[in-house]
Amino acid sequence: MKADLSVVRALRTLYPKLHDEIYVFCQVSDSRFTDILSESLCFFREGEGMSVILPQRSARQLDIAASAPFRQITLQILAGLDAVRVIPVVAQELMEAGIDTSVVSTLHRDHIFVPDERAEFAVKILRGIRNRVQYS
Repeated sequence: MKADLSVVRALRTLYPKLHDEIYVFCQVSDSRFTDILSESLCFFREGEGMSVILPQRSARQLDIAASAPFRQITLQILAGLDAVRVIPVVAQELMEAGIDTSVVSTLHRDHIFVPDERAEFAVKILRGIRNRVQYS
């Protein structure tokens, strides 16, 4: 892992939080979207319709076709604007470990969605990044 000093400082404050909820990625029509808005964690309008991240239980209850199950890891970083530069480092480390990721960046935090069966391992990798930079 090569990173400049500001990224290293940001990585020293990296605390990944694994959420218990299992999520899925779905696509719904605009007309169906209003029915699931309150259940949605995140949504994005695309040419094909609304892409939505929903709790898996909600997608099943609403009979919506969905992706494989994912878990959310929130990256809690005390680094201000340098936090945005952490994502490429984190994504590269997870990719090298064979973990697929989908990143959602919001105003205050970045959230990484990883396959449910690899979530615990992903958190260990993220903690390992922090530990390596703290002692280097």
